[in-house]
Amino acid sequence: MGRKAGLRLVPVVLSFACLFGCGSPEPERNNGTAGGDTASSQPQAGSTSQVQEVEDTREPADFEPYQAPEFADSVFQADMAEGNDSVLLDLSSVHLGYGAVSAKADSRVKLQITTDGANDPKYTYDVPTDGTPIIFPLTGGDGHYTFFVGENVSDTKYAQLYKTECDVKLKDEFQPFLRPSVYVNYSRDSECVGKAAELAANAETALDVVEAVYQYVCDNVTYDKELAAQVQENPKVKYVPDLDQVLKSGKGICFDYASLAAAMLRSQGIPVKMVFGDVSPNNVYHAWNMFYTEQTGWVSVHFEVKSGDWNRLDLTFSANGADDTFIGDGSNYLDQLYY
Repeated sequence: MGRKAGLRLVPVVLSFACLFGCGSPEPERNNGTAGGDTASSQPQAGSTSQVQEVEDTREPADFEPYQAPEFADSVFQADMAEGNDSVLLDLSSVHLGYGAVSAKADSRVKLQITTDGANDPKYTYDVPTDGTPIIFPLTGGDGHYTFFVGENVSDTKYAQLYKTECDVKLKDEFQPFLRPSVYVNYSRDSECVGKAAELAANAETALDVVEAVYQYVCDNVTYDKELAAQVQENPKVKYVPDLDQVLKSGKGICFDYASLAAAMLRSQGIPVKMVFGDVSPNNVYHAWNMFYTEQTGWVSVHFEVKSGDWNRLDLTFSANGADDTFIGDGSNYLDQLYY
């Protein structure tokens, strides 16, 4: 982690095996008194000492590990929710960048979120029909939101179960990207969170944590072509990553890579977006990440860190050795949706 060697002064005893070696004049002898015993005025071999400056490693106590902030959680609060017999919509934490919804119905249920901007994207989520709640992020930032919950009646048509509107003012812009949600689903007890904490324990800065997580995922997760084919063959079945299973199996698709990286870094207090969009030149629909840092400095062939800005991180291509045609400088990525 770039620890610098310290300096300290220590006495060093210097031994000379041949203080008077070949070619050196023999020291002058004095004719002494009785017995001829005399005391030499010259230093004796093995007795010379001096003070010298030497390098020494710093003590472990000098290492200051990265300190993650308190875990930012997302919670469904049924007692704070509005709705009816079919839907409960919890908007009590919108200032923290998320909401929650649960539903009970006989057929497929979706939540659709819209904001006022004419070009703003619509966000749509599948909602379990057995009352199990999901957390959804409010990634559109501050503004006026409309929430529509509907039950499928035919094809892509949904009958309204509940609808409401809400003005959102975030505590700060990072809140939606610091917490668990339906597509980046983890908890304090998740194995991926434990692994992230383990990696962060050896890091000194947030950038060190990003690097450690990035390297870990690249080294330990490979692309699952079989799963990718299954997801493409069944587009109506919404795939959602099981992050601890990804860690256990060591395999995943782009969605898994992006979700896993986001979960691990968010759990350590580092804001991360999971991005869906297209990557040219082949217009591949893909998932990747962007992280935020105030620190300067650290560049790799796969992503570049810029001071005080969001930075692009694509673990799928990096872990599987894609060439620069896809990785590029980021200009070939078209962001569409943020989670």
